[in-house]
Amino acid sequence: MPRLLLALALASWGLSAAPPNILFVYTDDQAAWALGLSGHPHASTPNMDKLFRRGAYLPNSFTVTPVCSPSRVSLIASRYGSELGVTDWINPRREPFLGLPDGVLTWPQLLHDAGYRTGLVGKWHLGLLDGQHPTKRGYEHFMGFRGGGTTPSDPVLEKDGKQRQFEGLTADILTQEALDYLDDVAGAGPFLLSLHYRAPHTRWLPVAPSDWAPFDGLNPIIPNPEFPYLDVERVRRMTREYLASTKSVDRNIGRLLAKLDELGLADTTLIVCSSDHGYNMGHSGVWHKGNGHYVLTRNPPATANIPDGQRPNMWDRSIRVPTAVVWPGQVPEGSVVEGTVSNLDWLPTLAAAAGVEIPAGTVVRGRNILPLLRGEAVAWDDELYGEYSTHHQSRTHMRMLRTLRWKLVRDFLNPERDELYDLAADPDETTNLIRQPRARRIVDRMGSRLLARMAQVGDRLASQ
Repeated sequence: MPRLLLALALASWGLSAAPPNILFVYTDDQAAWALGLSGHPHASTPNMDKLFRRGAYLPNSFTVTPVCSPSRVSLIASRYGSELGVTDWINPRREPFLGLPDGVLTWPQLLHDAGYRTGLVGKWHLGLLDGQHPTKRGYEHFMGFRGGGTTPSDPVLEKDGKQRQFEGLTADILTQEALDYLDDVAGAGPFLLSLHYRAPHTRWLPVAPSDWAPFDGLNPIIPNPEFPYLDVERVRRMTREYLASTKSVDRNIGRLLAKLDELGLADTTLIVCSSDHGYNMGHSGVWHKGNGHYVLTRNPPATANIPDGQRPNMWDRSIRVPTAVVWPGQVPEGSVVEGTVSNLDWLPTLAAAAGVEIPAGTVVRGRNILPLLRGEAVAWDDELYGEYSTHHQSRTHMRMLRTLRWKLVRDFLNPERDELYDLAADPDETTNLIRQPRARRIVDRMGSRLLARMAQVGDRLASQ
């Protein structure tokens, strides 16, 4: 059956075309600003910059939940985490049985069933049980770690179904496994390789000396050093370490690109490079992602559901992700795609790229973005709906609606935390307009639309 499906895919492309190989590179906690191409004064990512310029750069690419596990649900299944019971990062101590449910269609499964060779190297974080293993969700090959994190060096990783200790830097070890996989599958039909790094997730150090060198002794520019009570020296130290960790990934992406060239695969491989969510580094007095932590010498008062030092959020810095798609002959080199896209879009997009039909009746929340990537003149809705219910460091039910102009965030558990931002006048989201009388019509209009989007995905909070 798989070979028949692959033959049908070939036919859909025409006699002379074949489905592309797919390399999906996924970093962990990399902010959209942590990219040289973004204009950051200290980001050192020459290989990512080169890769992004080889295809389409998507500056308005977002995740719909700014934390690891639910973001990865949306990535792999084109569903919101609330639909599948994964609303916050999976904590193995509190939730040892939680993971991606059985019977949920994933795009690795779609490609595998169509005849692709499929492999995942690196982070999974969608369940620890054997029944939730990546090889039960469409990947033939897995090497990495099932949980949410590991060490930046000398990690314990799963390989060939067994846990073993590795020596060296984790980013280098994962990349070497990916290079070996490419050697194994080259020329044996189309392949999908997902490479999910754990960097630049904290802990950031150690890194290779060459990755640390640009930041050794650096006094980095930070976004708002005058923010009240900001721990400036801590932010500067973390910025150095975070950017060095990002550079460790960049150096290894250079190794991947060289391997594709060596194997003659560069022209037949579709490459996606993205991250699971964004990051704050002193912005608005916070570091971390959607479950942000204050980095202040004096924190705002705690509340019943928001402990001391916590700042859950859905700021653009937390939901915007660096994203590029490279596909020689299909996606124009050096293009910039301004349309709003999200991690929900990868399932329908990669299925379309591979010429694989999505089974009738499958729930798919994302859109095929190939027309945008190809530069076609298509009508495009830039509205983005997102969600995040925190239940570890804090307790919230945040729901977000974002347009090109406005962003509304309602916290259905803590309504005093509701937010409205004018993104055109205030892109850094520093001034919450929710209580201003002049904003009432906007809040009412967007609030109605937010409830409608919630109802579409079966969110019980929509009826409250």
